[in-house]
Amino acid sequence: MKTPSIALCLILIFTAAAFAQQKNDPPMISVVGTAEIMVEPDEVAISLDITKLNKDLDTARGEAETAREKVFAAARNFGIKSEDVKTDQISVEMKYETIRDPKNRIYDEDGDEIGTRVFTGYEVEIEINIRLRDIKRFSEFFAELLKSGVSEVDNASFESSKEIEYVKEARIKAMKAAQDKASAMAGAIGQTIGKAISIAEGTGNTYRVSAGVMTSTQAVIRSGEAASESVASFSPGAIRISSQVSVTFLLG
Repeated sequence: MKTPSIALCLILIFTAAAFAQQKNDPPMISVVGTAEIMVEPDEVAISLDITKLNKDLDTARGEAETAREKVFAAARNFGIKSEDVKTDQISVEMKYETIRDPKNRIYDEDGDEIGTRVFTGYEVEIEINIRLRDIKRFSEFFAELLKSGVSEVDNASFESSKEIEYVKEARIKAMKAAQDKASAMAGAIGQTIGKAISIAEGTGNTYRVSAGVMTSTQAVIRSGEAASESVASFSPGAIRISSQVSVTFLLG
């Protein structure tokens, strides 16, 4: 019979403690500060593929290596350092195609036509990453790449060599924005803000905005597909760097 009384006492104790804690909490204000800066890129990272297909493996490999050497030679001609030209991956794959002969149809056990699997050759693929630090020569260098036997340019990303510094700058501006916002909100009710008691960094992003014909600085361009027009459509544009912080201040 004493158990309900004990439980009731415990509830009252915890309730009183919670109330006392809320009563002792200092007045505070929490805000989110954001900042955004626009910077001009000064370098470009290029990812490209060299793909060669031949029924003779040595021939396919030799053609791919010849194209790779042309890419490396082009990079040297433009003064690109060896550490900025890297072979990322080399792969070899046996390729097949399915041929369906209407005069000699082949079906699987489910009755679906599958045709005949024919070996087309060995596909040798080389992936190369290049960083061009003189962005003014991008169009000229890009055109040279397309002449070297490159099969595909996967990506051209315009970047800034000082991106880390700009991120720090955006973060500082976001903190200042949070302080100004909290001060204005507190001032509207006749109060002031004190020291910050909590700071948390939110989502910060780096966006690359193209100002040219294309809507992105990323594109897939295959050799032989109107190379001069493709080069002309690229534009470095600008880099938008943003930062967000959540700050809690004491109220005075």
